[in-house]
Amino acid sequence: MKKSLARLVAATALAALSSAAWAGISNTKHNLTSTGPGPNNTSSTDQICVFCHTPHGADTSASVPLWNKDLPTNTYQTYADLNTSSLDGEILPVGSVSLACLSCHDGTQAMDNIINAPGSGGYDVTGGGAGGLAFTWTSGADTLTGSPIPNLGTDLRNDHPIGIEYCGGGLSGTSTTVSGTCDDLDFKTTEVQTKEVNTRQVFWVDTSVGTAGVREKTDIALYTRTFAGGDGPSVECASCHDPHVETKGTDNVHFMRVTLAGSEICLSCHVK
Repeated sequence: MKKSLARLVAATALAALSSAAWAGISNTKHNLTSTGPGPNNTSSTDQICVFCHTPHGADTSASVPLWNKDLPTNTYQTYADLNTSSLDGEILPVGSVSLACLSCHDGTQAMDNIINAPGSGGYDVTGGGAGGLAFTWTSGADTLTGSPIPNLGTDLRNDHPIGIEYCGGGLSGTSTTVSGTCDDLDFKTTEVQTKEVNTRQVFWVDTSVGTAGVREKTDIALYTRTFAGGDGPSVECASCHDPHVETKGTDNVHFMRVTLAGSEICLSCHVK
């Protein structure tokens, strides 16, 4: 009897966790099905996750779990092209973590460009090409519409730098120890944490919104890339944005890891 009760409690807890996780993405604009709250919806499938992820046949060139879209091959203008005097970190070409976001948000490729479409026999390594799979969209368009600025285009000079060394470079790590000194002292250093995952160093800025010293969704994610000085933490789209969450704070801005209220998202990294 006790074992049965324990199993029932465990099953109930798992169901609650699953429901909470599913409710998170289903209530955001990244739910592109007819049940989604955003302006871009399709009646061609009721699968929410399929627009980004697939359990089989994923694009292995993307540093994103089980990615289900064709990564864009566009040439982007980046913040480096501005030649601003305040830029003191190396900027690499747009990498796959940010390309995953731009596969919808640069507006050059259909939202229904899906490698492994719902149902049997829907695999297409090109995802249907730039035109996608010809789903039916209530917005009347197969590229992102609505606001604020979901369609960034390929000119990224007026957006936060991506593929850029955190704090101008100077940081590296081994095991759980961050080494070096930030080249730009207008950035937070002591809050940067690291650990080794599958022999690869990962970095993050600990915002202490959750548990200090533990990498969580409410921390600023830094992605390890190889710069001229070696492997180090890079700022990417997903550093500030979590595509699976609802709004944080009272500013009603979607997909932020930290609230914008009081410029908290900016002050998580910048010393001002």
